[in-house]
Amino acid sequence: MNITSTLLSGFLLTVASVSSVAETSLLFIGNSFTYGHGSATNFYRADTVTDLNNRGIGGVPALFKSFADQAGLDYSVSLETYPGSDLYYHLQNKQGLIGQKPWNQVVMHGYSTLDLDKPGDPNLLIKSAADMSTFLQGLNRDVEIFLTATWSRADLIYLGDSLWTDTPINKMAQDIRGGYDKAAKAPGVKSVNPVGEAWTRAMEMGLADTNPYDGIEQGKINLWTYDHYHASKYGYYLEALVVFGNITGLDPRSLGENECSGYELGMSRSVVKGLQQAAYDQLASESRVSADPLTLTKPAYPQRCH
Repeated sequence: MNITSTLLSGFLLTVASVSSVAETSLLFIGNSFTYGHGSATNFYRADTVTDLNNRGIGGVPALFKSFADQAGLDYSVSLETYPGSDLYYHLQNKQGLIGQKPWNQVVMHGYSTLDLDKPGDPNLLIKSAADMSTFLQGLNRDVEIFLTATWSRADLIYLGDSLWTDTPINKMAQDIRGGYDKAAKAPGVKSVNPVGEAWTRAMEMGLADTNPYDGIEQGKINLWTYDHYHASKYGYYLEALVVFGNITGLDPRSLGENECSGYELGMSRSVVKGLQQAAYDQLASESRVSADPLTLTKPAYPQRCH
């Protein structure tokens, strides 16, 4: 009996060890651009991810988790988000939550204009990204960090008096990306998720409208939500596709036009296919993914998707 018990215990420990190695822990750090403000993604599938602030958020992290499950990848996804925050806020106020475990991978971003008080100035982002990266490496020296460069805000381009007023729709996204490229020199940062530029591609390919203030062109989608600042379900879906492709190296098109979350969020197959193409095109232009548009054979959640 003792020998049997010993063997059984050893087997269980081995299984537990293999399981823990197989699962990849991923943390999202951000604000409303991560948790899906203004759209159906806000509390979408909140039960599939862990909200460290206990606010019941699903958002982009839940979309990523859905994509990963459908692709057969073992991810444990968590998020730590706060509205209107930058990385400095999380450093000052949320280190206790973030420091709960040695994360394998982290996706994070700052304020939508790089700096709330100095729009377009990347210096605060550069410093806070470096400080956060150092903190995360203290938890796990092998952590892989991905910075998310966000999109052009229609409210700052078509209204008011901002740094980007009356500039081309792609200009703000390019400027934001430039700031994140500089911040990506921080230790532990693997690459930038080119979300804003994927938005621009969706507009250039005729899938998405470029100016919500003059009405949405027939046959096109609106990547922004009602405030023309945050994203719609389409915009967050595209964000999640870019993050998924960049982190995993998988072609976003491999999820297929019947992808489960797109169906649950009420998107047409043609729109899902178009958003996957926009994500792929941007990632491929940066050699982040290779072409592999094989459609998955079945959804990960047959009880939810048909």
